[in-house]
Amino acid sequence: MIWSKEETLPREEIEKIQLERLKETVNRVYAKVEPYRKKMDEAGVKPEDIQSLADLSKLPFVTKQDMRDNYPFGLFAVDRDSLVRIHASSGTTGKPTVVGYTENDLKTWTDCVSRIACMGGASSHDVAQICFGYGMFTGALGLHYGLEKIGAAIVPSSTGNSQKQIMYMQDFETSLLVATPSYALRLAEVAKEMGVDPEKDLKVKIALVGSELLTDAMREEMHKVWGRDILITSNYGMSELMGPGVSGECLEHCGMHINEDYFIPEIINPVTGKVLPAGEQGELVITCIKKEGLPLIRYRTKDITRLFYEKCACGRTFCRMENLSGRSDDMLKIRGVNVFPSQIEEVILSFEELGPHYEIVLEREGYLDKLTVRVELAESTDSFAALERITNAVKNKIKVILGLDAKIKLESPNTLQRFEGKAKRVKDLRSIK
Repeated sequence: MIWSKEETLPREEIEKIQLERLKETVNRVYAKVEPYRKKMDEAGVKPEDIQSLADLSKLPFVTKQDMRDNYPFGLFAVDRDSLVRIHASSGTTGKPTVVGYTENDLKTWTDCVSRIACMGGASSHDVAQICFGYGMFTGALGLHYGLEKIGAAIVPSSTGNSQKQIMYMQDFETSLLVATPSYALRLAEVAKEMGVDPEKDLKVKIALVGSELLTDAMREEMHKVWGRDILITSNYGMSELMGPGVSGECLEHCGMHINEDYFIPEIINPVTGKVLPAGEQGELVITCIKKEGLPLIRYRTKDITRLFYEKCACGRTFCRMENLSGRSDDMLKIRGVNVFPSQIEEVILSFEELGPHYEIVLEREGYLDKLTVRVELAESTDSFAALERITNAVKNKIKVILGLDAKIKLESPNTLQRFEGKAKRVKDLRSIK
């Protein structure tokens, strides 16, 4: 189902809307946001210089550090009396990034999420169980209101108490699950421990997953435990931009459609900042063109992806972003080699003998980096020959793909930590004395 007519507009009309809203946003931000006005003045650009979408590249970038430097409300374009909702990041690495919404912003947010929910197969007939944490995190409430808008019945179960989550799924006949990919796997694991077969005994037919990277291998792992018939679609967003609803995957599984009438995407070289042509991989930059409270311009997401502008078989004309390869700040430098954790995950999940739970440990011995991959076996075995064969096979495949030697530690099932929110797969101990 297509939620709104804007999703199928011709490219010329999409770009006309974008330019009109970009001009208005730049004028408003220049007039009302002093830190951004200073950035524009330093870059030698005025609002009147923006006469085409190509002129967007003249404007300076905004980063998460800008938000922290102007904590809490320094980048807002409205006064606090106009805000009806405030969210914030966890702030585990310093001051949190604060985002705020006007009444119109909440309507926009809800509409965007309703679109991506419909893209992902949701309908008014669904019972949607939301297993994101409710609170300052934007994910739960964003999906809550968007799904509610299309008529789905909401089960706001949040995270934790996984056995009770399974009970709700049974008793309420949950048909749609909202969770991170890793927590969706954990729920299936708990269900089996309870003697419940996720595929046969539950009625979950759709998984709208987000908040962490969904690789093809992870999607395959989800199919193994939830069944071949479950529809798994990924969606994308971040609090700074709005929350979930920036883009979502349709039933064609060929990338996530960006709500282009609300967001203008660019791909840049993460080192030089140069804008790259469509189809080339780089860092995603997003400009918000319909937000009132916090209209960020050219926000550097640090997410690595590509953009495609061909019309999709689903009928939507909004451009698509490829499922993320990783984040530029998640990229690990190991003995001079650039490595994304998702590359190691792809290797692990290519072995049937291994489960989807793993940990990457980085240490330094003398002047050399040491890479250890801890990964659970799918099933316990006492066969030394089997363990040695698996260990060597994983080690060799990592060597071929990444060009790195790694120590492989096979763990018994249910040994490694499980995560209800975003999975933390990397333990970098190289700076610890």
